[in-house]
Amino acid sequence: MKYSADVSSSRRKSRKAHFTATSDVRRKIMSAPLSKELREKHSVRSIPVRKDDEVMVVRGTYKGREGKIVQVYRKKWVIHIDRVTREKVNGASAPIGIHPSKVVVTKLKLEKSRNAILERKGKKDAMKQSL
Repeated sequence: MKYSADVSSSRRKSRKAHFTATSDVRRKIMSAPLSKELREKHSVRSIPVRKDDEVMVVRGTYKGREGKIVQVYRKKWVIHIDRVTREKVNGASAPIGIHPSKVVVTKLKLEKSRNAILERKGKKDAMKQSL
């Protein structure tokens, strides 16, 4: 069922748009849900991940592991978390890429721009609930 005439519902076009997305669009797609406490505090469900956020993995082999985001690798659609690594054959440790949708943000790195985003999104959600 197509709802908007402006957006294509073609699988091919959707996939092309996703995989050729620019960095600013990828940032938005690479959002992670907030923990229950943060969701209640800020009245926001999810937010684009950032380098020093603290997250907990909720799906996959590394489920339950917590750590700080070391790198947001937009080109590969993954994030690297400080305590989620594996040992290589030569003894070096390599970070494991995890998709942001498979983690929950437990602590936000707040700054002026991030607070503005939370404020804006919080107001929008509050308006939706009042309707």
